Amino acid sequence: MNAGGWPYDVAHMLGGGVLLFSFVLLYQRRLVALVSGFATQGALLALAIAWQGFFQDAPLLVATAVISGAVKAVVIPLALRRLLRHLGLQRELEPGLGVGPSLVAGVGLVTLAILVVLPATAGAAPLAREDLAISLSVVLLGMLMMITRRHAISQGIGLLSLQNGLVLAATGMPGLPLVVELSTVILVGALVAVAGFFALRLRQDLGALDLSRPRPPGEAPE
Repeated sequence: MNAGGWPYDVAHMLGGGVLLFSFVLLYQRRLVALVSGFATQGALLALAIAWQGFFQDAPLLVATAVISGAVKAVVIPLALRRLLRHLGLQRELEPGLGVGPSLVAGVGLVTLAILVVLPATAGAAPLAREDLAISLSVVLLGMLMMITRRHAISQGIGLLSLQNGLVLAATGMPGLPLVVELSTVILVGALVAVAGFFALRLRQDLGALDLSRPRPPGEAPE
């Protein structure tokens, strides 16, 4: 895709949308809203992959977009919502760092990603450079969410958001084999299944999923 023109602008808009919802995830304090934000980020990621596939003339990327959208915008959010209903988790969560400081730290990480990526990729195509800066920003914000959240499920969503950044970076590279993307999607699905299993076991054994406050034996769950 050549720099300039509306296709270039749409690619930026979709990548920027994925990054925007990384900030939305940092801002959310309710688990249900957090899952909804992740579903929207997954849908935007699928559109970004499809757009890259169309303009790279790469049908495999378009197929990957369909699979990724189905898994990240539908299957995983539905599984997480079902898990939340099963565990009765509807309360607000208090991030370890606080929402305001988390957003400020997020802006700092995005600035760091831009300052690192753009000079280091001066000889690359403009779209590839900027896509890489956006992707690294999404990865760093996912890491920040994993660090600053206390709840096991919100930390898991941070991990999945981080992986969205890796996929976004990979799709900006022409000729990426479909098997790499499929392996990534399967791995994420397996991680969610394992996380759900351990979440249920934690609920049964400890009575809570807040990793900062282990519940004493015999105390009633929230």
